[in-house]
Amino acid sequence: MIYSTPSLTSEDERVLAEIHNMRSELAVMLRTPRRWTGGLRKTMLARAIQGSNSIEGYIVAEDDAAAALEDEEPLSADERTFAEIRGYRQALGYVLQSASDPYFEFNTSVIRSMHYMMLQHDLTKSPGQYRPGPIYVHDERTNERVYEGPEASEVPHLMTLLAQRLRMEQETRTVDPLVRAAMAHLNLVMIHPFRDGNGRMARALQTMVLSREAILEPAFSSVEEWLGRNTEDYYRVLATTGMGSWRPEGSAALWVSFNLRAHHIQAQTVARRFEEAAAVWQELDQLVARHGWPERVTNLLYEAVLGYRIRRPWYARVSGLEDRTATRDLARLTEADILEARGERRGRHYVAGPELREVRQRCRQQRTPIHDPYPEMRMLLAAPPTRNATIAPADSGEAA
Repeated sequence: MIYSTPSLTSEDERVLAEIHNMRSELAVMLRTPRRWTGGLRKTMLARAIQGSNSIEGYIVAEDDAAAALEDEEPLSADERTFAEIRGYRQALGYVLQSASDPYFEFNTSVIRSMHYMMLQHDLTKSPGQYRPGPIYVHDERTNERVYEGPEASEVPHLMTLLAQRLRMEQETRTVDPLVRAAMAHLNLVMIHPFRDGNGRMARALQTMVLSREAILEPAFSSVEEWLGRNTEDYYRVLATTGMGSWRPEGSAALWVSFNLRAHHIQAQTVARRFEEAAAVWQELDQLVARHGWPERVTNLLYEAVLGYRIRRPWYARVSGLEDRTATRDLARLTEADILEARGERRGRHYVAGPELREVRQRCRQQRTPIHDPYPEMRMLLAAPPTRNATIAPADSGEAA
């Protein structure tokens, strides 16, 4: 037995309908070619990677997460942290590739393979293998045990049940994909089948379930960024739902509502970013035309407006330029105070100058406010936070 999908309340149904309306509108917007859509897609994926890994304590700058997407080296992330980021990017890449595969099928091998992709850089974490013993969640502040997973001997059977349900629900389509994805996330994280990486795997699996629906690209439908920005609430709702141990007979109603809230707010955020990207590109087009610069620098300036650190090798590669041409462009933009140079030699990079920072500020000041579809949710999550919780197997004491 695993957690069952709860019945939706009338409020859930209303929120779900609003989410699908927003996603449909976003899908129409994505079908219209725009020069900045590719940059926005990369930004969304980078923020998903950054958000999901930040929950586990692997903190990187957004542009370092974007570097992992493009097989670039990071500017500031340490080697161990970037190995985790790169591993997650590999698993997410598999999710993106499988989205349009007509022969794809959910099974335990797929899930274990994703786990191997994510953690293959550290064989001590048994990538791709189920945990051999018990696993607990501890609150580091109090050293209190707040959750205990099911017996290790039960894990293979429970994971088989999860895969079977994913296949059945995809075939019958009796459960809305947003709810299906939320329940896949919950069941995997509560089973805790691996020694390490269970949270990231659960979030990646949720994104995979959504990607199979082809309603909206995974980059724009994931809630991993939102979860990373709301980690306290994420831990609270898991603690409330889990009730301290493996109890699949418990209710997942609050968990589903929490996920619908995440999707609703994230969809609003994505729509707002479309508006901001259009406004930024319009200003940058005017700036480039006023100075008589080549159009190729506009994409570079857009990344700088986002707060990314620009490196010459990256600019040369994405623009198809020779190094000397890329160097000349960057020097021209620096002389005009549009960019500012930082660092020396291999660490040399460029950031937004005063005029680009003003563009960023103007666009942010014009942001439309985000509406909370469940304004009472915070009160329901009043349990003590478990942000400092770590998950460790009893036989090794390693964090997960």
